[in-house]
Amino acid sequence: MFSRIKKEINAIFERDPAAKSVLEVLLCYPGLHAILLHRVAHAIHRKGFFVLARFLSQVSRFLTGIEIHPGARIGEGLFIDHGSGVVIGETAELGDNVTIYQGVTLGGTGKEKGKRHPTIGNNVVISSGAKVLGSFTVGDNVKIGAGSVVLKTVPPNCTVVGVPGRIVIRDGQKVESAYTPDLRHDQMPDPIADMLSQMQNDIERLERKLKEVERECCHLKDKAEGAKS
Repeated sequence: MFSRIKKEINAIFERDPAAKSVLEVLLCYPGLHAILLHRVAHAIHRKGFFVLARFLSQVSRFLTGIEIHPGARIGEGLFIDHGSGVVIGETAELGDNVTIYQGVTLGGTGKEKGKRHPTIGNNVVISSGAKVLGSFTVGDNVKIGAGSVVLKTVPPNCTVVGVPGRIVIRDGQKVESAYTPDLRHDQMPDPIADMLSQMQNDIERLERKLKEVERECCHLKDKAEGAKS
C-alpha cells in the first residue's frame, strides 16, 4: 500500500511543477485523495459490497469534486490535476501513467449493459473538458485536446482534437484531412450574391420553359385552325 502511495506522489512531482513538498501533496491535492479513496472503494466493490463501495465513492466526490465509480479499473501513476468535475464511469479502464485534467468525462452513450465506458491506454493525456464517450480503446501515448469529444477508437501515438474528435497528428506526422482550416480570408463566400445568382438562374430557366409552352400552344393553335379550314 505504501509503495503504491509513493508512486502516486512521485507521479505528481513528475508532472506538476507547482508541487513543492510531500506534505503539500498529501494535504492539498484532491486528485491524490480521490485516487486513494478509489483504491479502497474498488477493493470493497470487488468483495461484492456494492452499496458500501458506492457510498465511499460519493463521500470522495463530496470531498474532492471528483467522481470515480468504484467499479472502474485504474492503473498506477494516474495524475488528476485540479480535478474538479472529473467523472470516470463504472466500466472504464485506465492504464499506467495517465494524466487527466479538470472537467474530463470518461462516460457511456446510453443505457446498454456490460462494457460501456472507454479503455484508456498507457501514458495518455486527456486535457481539460474533454469527453471520451463509449466502449472503445484509446491507444498508448495519445493526447486528447481540451474540449474534444472522442466517440471512436484512437490508435496509439496520436493527437486528437475537435468535436467530434479527429486525429491531427499520428506518429509525429501531421494528418491532412478535409477539416484542414482554409485561411484565405480574402476569398470568403458571399451568401447574398450566391442567392441572387441562384434566383437569376431560376428566372432564366422559367423563361425558357414559358417560351417552350408558348411555342407548343401556338403550334397546337395552328393545327386546329388548319383542321377547320
